[in-house]
Amino acid sequence: MAGLDGKVALVTGAARGIGAAIATRLAADGAAVAVVDLDEGTCAGTVAAITAEGGRAVAIGADVSVQDQVEAAVARTVVDLDRLDILVNNAGVLRDNLLYKMTADDWDTVLAVHLRGAFLCSHAAQRHMVAGGWGRIINLSSTSALGNRGQANYAAAKAGMQGLTKTLAIELGRYGITANAIAPGFIVTEMTAATAARVGADFEQFQQLAASQIPVGRVGTPADVAGVASFLASADAEFVSGQVIYVAGGPRG
Repeated sequence: MAGLDGKVALVTGAARGIGAAIATRLAADGAAVAVVDLDEGTCAGTVAAITAEGGRAVAIGADVSVQDQVEAAVARTVVDLDRLDILVNNAGVLRDNLLYKMTADDWDTVLAVHLRGAFLCSHAAQRHMVAGGWGRIINLSSTSALGNRGQANYAAAKAGMQGLTKTLAIELGRYGITANAIAPGFIVTEMTAATAARVGADFEQFQQLAASQIPVGRVGTPADVAGVASFLASADAEFVSGQVIYVAGGPRG
């Protein structure tokens, strides 16, 4: 999927995993990319991968749950890369536990990074998209939005992302801005490895068990998610807005 020449994307949580895959894919499609993560230094690998292929990227450190840092990240994107057309709200953390063990801090941290972060980034980015008369907001939800044992905080945040997405689509559509969500299933990342470790499972066996329950017979990769993000950012998705696309190897939502 090509056709993003001249566009600028900001991807949060882009130092590794799904975020890094989306950032490099959008760059391959022609976009300049602001690679945003909590520590600017951790973004170096993603930026290097993009520039090695002739793309344009900048690394930006920001805590997406802190409004001043989000505003600064968006402002720097516009200064360094000239504009902002595409926002991918991918930043996330895990604080998994059963409800009776989950602390208020566990709850607040996950909701702050995922949901508050998506709100703050969308709030800051939309003004540039409105001014330009074109924009794409892509939010990362999850199959956990449907409920998942040990993830009351994460499930609530990811369900909230879907409601936020649909509301942004309603409010911003008149300005040429679409908003959609991607809900991955089992994707091989450091976060899924951490989940395996939490339940005391060998990661390879954990993947094999997951694959046995997925209709297409395999677990997902960050590239699977990046391909959908590429489509949603493209002109081909002009009439697609307010949707939640499950990238899970079979029906989920």
